[in-house]
Amino acid sequence: MASKALISLSTLLLIHSCYSAHEHSLLTPASTSNALPLDIVIETILSVLLLCLGIVLGNKEELKPISWSVWSGMLEREKGCGQFGYLEERVGFLDIRVKRAEFAKWVKGAEEGSS
Repeated sequence: MASKALISLSTLLLIHSCYSAHEHSLLTPASTSNALPLDIVIETILSVLLLCLGIVLGNKEELKPISWSVWSGMLEREKGCGQFGYLEERVGFLDIRVKRAEFAKWVKGAEEGSS
């Protein structure tokens, strides 16, 4: 219950700070500095921190630590490749010299076969 109240309060504060920033941008002439006033900045930061706190406190389950090796192993079992497998299979990482040699062999074989 307290987390929902904290989330609601911080959401209202965040909406108010966004409205204040918008209003400030409309009322400030373009020729002057467009920096936000300190109270709007503080209100925005405070509302975001309170929102994060409310979300964490509202979590029903206990937070569990994330282990990189467990996640990587699970990914490798599910997809058959590690977390960087998509990088190794990209076209940009093909060995062009090997592909050129294969193509040259293929062309040479096609020329010999047609003669």
